[in-house]
Amino acid sequence: MLWKLDGLSEYDVRRPLTPTGTNLLGLVKHLSVWESRYFGEVFDRPFLEPLPRWSDVDEPGSDLWAAEHETREQITGLYRRVGEHADRTIAALSIDSPGYVPWWPRPHVKLFDILVHMLTETSRHAGHADILRERLDGSTGTAAAYATPPLDTAFRAARYAKIERAAAASGGGTEPDQPG
Repeated sequence: MLWKLDGLSEYDVRRPLTPTGTNLLGLVKHLSVWESRYFGEVFDRPFLEPLPRWSDVDEPGSDLWAAEHETREQITGLYRRVGEHADRTIAALSIDSPGYVPWWPRPHVKLFDILVHMLTETSRHAGHADILRERLDGSTGTAAAYATPPLDTAFRAARYAKIERAAAASGGGTEPDQPG
């Protein structure tokens, strides 16, 4: 997740890139909050730093974006520390250790369940980050060392137009979006 921020301006890591406001730094912040809860509270091993609350009535969804006073370094540092805390929890418990997730319909879980859940959530948000980063500068890939170099603008525009023509030719086309 973190390499998706590399080389981008402060504005680009924070700016909303979807109608719902999804942004790269917000995804990192969101994963920090939830990973800390799932590998902390659920197993009575709370993460000891204050975190944005998912239920903040004054600012709902505040875990999904960075406020002006929150720095990139604060959020990425938090993500790293949460990861270390999760690693310690995973190392300390057996795979079938019980936990309790009060916001789930079936709250009694095992560490295995939370590992699968967080793997799924992190993968889902990493996919979001892939799309957002591609929209910003064309970079894709699973790690900075293996990032696909950004495609040149003319190639991207031609490819987009070709795919748009194919979609419109299918007969179900509406007004096309423009590439980001």
